[in-house]
Amino acid sequence: MSDNSTKAIARWLLPIIALSAAIAAAMLFLWPRLDGVGGVRERRLEGIRAEMAASGLRLGDPIFMRIFKESDELELWVKSGAAYALYKTFPICTWSGGLGPKLREGDGQSPEGFYSVARGQMNPKSQYHLSFNLGFPNAFDRSQGRTGSFLMVHGDCVSIGCYAMTDAGIEEIWLIADEALKAGQPEFLVHAFPFRMTDE
Repeated sequence: MSDNSTKAIARWLLPIIALSAAIAAAMLFLWPRLDGVGGVRERRLEGIRAEMAASGLRLGDPIFMRIFKESDELELWVKSGAAYALYKTFPICTWSGGLGPKLREGDGQSPEGFYSVARGQMNPKSQYHLSFNLGFPNAFDRSQGRTGSFLMVHGDCVSIGCYAMTDAGIEEIWLIADEALKAGQPEFLVHAFPFRMTDE
């Protein structure tokens, strides 16, 4: 085979190989999203159940969440007997705005306050992997003239007014919340704070 023939084949093959590699990389990145919430449940649920059991907690028991902006943390608490026990603290990938409450639609601010999440606020088909709507504005927000909509906790690590988690983080949070709602908890509370409160 002549050098010219070899070069012609290489020019033809290299773009195909590069395209195939790009497609394979994209599939590896997108696969957790392509399998939907059913696939997420199949991949993650039993591991979560076992991890909770190792902490003396039961999947499906009532839950409660706290968000702390300044330290970029979401705590997930699970009812254990008469009280709630901290199951895990998840890092918040990002949130937008600064410390302080959301005041109006479009200000790019992540909300602070006391919110409740019921079954209808859970979104298994979110464009940000999985999500739940915080329920902003609540009654207090409305009494203060605050406006806004579709303020979520979701995956995908991007935020315009929401609390964005890693996809792995939102999968665990979302599945635990879903199981609690399925087991009969009518809604779970999410308390969003600017920072951790101290005696000072």
